[in-house]
Amino acid sequence: MDCLFCKILDKEIPADIVYEDDQVIAFRDINPQAPSHLLVIPRQHIATSNDIQDADCELVGRMHLVAAKLARQEGFADSGYRTVMNCQEAAGQTVFHIHLHVLGGKPLGWPPYTERPKTAI
Repeated sequence: MDCLFCKILDKEIPADIVYEDDQVIAFRDINPQAPSHLLVIPRQHIATSNDIQDADCELVGRMHLVAAKLARQEGFADSGYRTVMNCQEAAGQTVFHIHLHVLGGKPLGWPPYTERPKTAI
């Protein structure tokens, strides 16, 4: 398997890791979209949200608990932050290993895009 995030987990590729435990790690995004842009990934390889099984519910919940902990650590939990998990290429997923984006440190508008993406019907 040629997964970028698995290579980060295996320490084959360096990353600015800000948190790790036995289930997940978190690191800074190399292309930040906010003053603080972190990625929380599970150690278990799951390609997309479509591949999450019932047995993975605790793991996905752990990802969100870590996101909240990191928001407090980064200092924007009270002012607000966004968590995003993209599923499939049309939604912006570029690495096929589930990951939770944690963005904060500035006001984040909605919708998060300026133009609605064109989709085929």
